[in-house]
Amino acid sequence: MTIDPISFRALQAVESTTGNFELQLITRTPGELKDDEILIRVHYSSLNYKDALSAAGNRGVTKNYPHIPGIDASGVVQATNSREFAMGDEVLITGFDFGMNTDGGFAEYIIAPAAWVLKLPEGLSLRTAMIYGTAGFTAGLSVAALIRNGVDPEDGLVAVSGATGGVGSVAVAILSKLGYNVAAISSKDAAKYLASIGATEIIPRKDMEDHSGKVLLKPRFAAAVDTVGGDVLATLIKSLAYGGVVTTCGMVNGGDLHTTVFPFILKGVQLVGIDSVSLPLEKRLPVWRKLAKDWMPDKFGEMVTEIGLEDIAGNLKAMLNGEATGRKLVRL
Repeated sequence: MTIDPISFRALQAVESTTGNFELQLITRTPGELKDDEILIRVHYSSLNYKDALSAAGNRGVTKNYPHIPGIDASGVVQATNSREFAMGDEVLITGFDFGMNTDGGFAEYIIAPAAWVLKLPEGLSLRTAMIYGTAGFTAGLSVAALIRNGVDPEDGLVAVSGATGGVGSVAVAILSKLGYNVAAISSKDAAKYLASIGATEIIPRKDMEDHSGKVLLKPRFAAAVDTVGGDVLATLIKSLAYGGVVTTCGMVNGGDLHTTVFPFILKGVQLVGIDSVSLPLEKRLPVWRKLAKDWMPDKFGEMVTEIGLEDIAGNLKAMLNGEATGRKLVRL
């Protein structure tokens, strides 16, 4: 299907002749729609750590440049070559290869395979969908895993690492909304912010990096949502009560996990991996429906800072430097 010519703005990562990467605002037009593809007028996107890596030239995320990052988008269908969607449908897209090796959401228009796109669940606006974005959806998957594995609010304290980040902050807020007592683990001086989103206890990250050599620590948490990996995850595993559950979804603190089998075979601890990239659409919808209604945190809109395309570069740099707090919403 040929699309009527549309001129739109996008933010493109470009590699210079010296091997450095920079983001440039460009103007372009969409190509032709292939079978089962749709054209979406983007209303909102959001910032994620993976976007920062892609914009900085990380070949493990994006292989070829120039490239338009943005692993999230919400908007309205403008043209369709798919029977699943009609003109005017409100939709969202997160995960799969969107924004990684295919152009992503930092653009006013996108073309995406219909198999990657989800119709907006009832109760969710285009804006709120991107306040969540991949980070919030990953937080939702993490909370769902705790509940699925029998963690109840009365079981005790639930720890959340990387609590000022996108996944961590939404996880803190959702768990608090559902009645859990939450210990927020962070390397930042952000006690006021963490308390405002529902944390009942705040733990410096350095206190959750045990190097004692002990295979088990005093039980401290009923469960945990880990977003950073490395020594923090290893310490959380050793610090869980009997039958405790910890989810893992990130590795900014390292991809190696130095632990033993003892927490698993002596205390029945469970380690649950969270994947928000390749998860089939039919398994995404129940979590998005929860996020749209029962799990939406109180004062959710206050957790986000709204920015434009021209503000993305500085915010991604802050994210790479560990200076970002909360969610960043990109309004197109």
